[in-house]
Amino acid sequence: QVQLVESGGGLVQAGGSLRLSCAASGRTVSSYHMGWFRQAPGKERELVAAISSSGDSTYLSNSVEGRFTISRDNLKNMVYLQMNTLKPEDTAIYYCTADSRMITTTPSYWGQGTQVTVSS
Repeated sequence: QVQLVESGGGLVQAGGSLRLSCAASGRTVSSYHMGWFRQAPGKERELVAAISSSGDSTYLSNSVEGRFTISRDNLKNMVYLQMNTLKPEDTAIYYCTADSRMITTTPSYWGQGTQVTVSS
């Protein structure tokens, strides 16, 4: 079992930045690939970023590439999503995930989510 707890969401103006954190606990957390999904009202859940278990490989969706960065610290069992140049369309609940697959739409473990609201 893996437990995931997100933090760092909030309200920010367009053009601003936020850093989301995900604290992971459980057995062999460092062996899991980690990801960040988001879901906006009325929209499907979207994978925005993923990182391999070692941290050597990352994925960013087209909608956030060049603005967001995903990273992890396996010594601290933490995963981060640095979000810069935020846009109103980034408004969503952001979820931290863990799975044995790096790119998947159905990760095994989910956090409870953190709200990000970007005002125009």
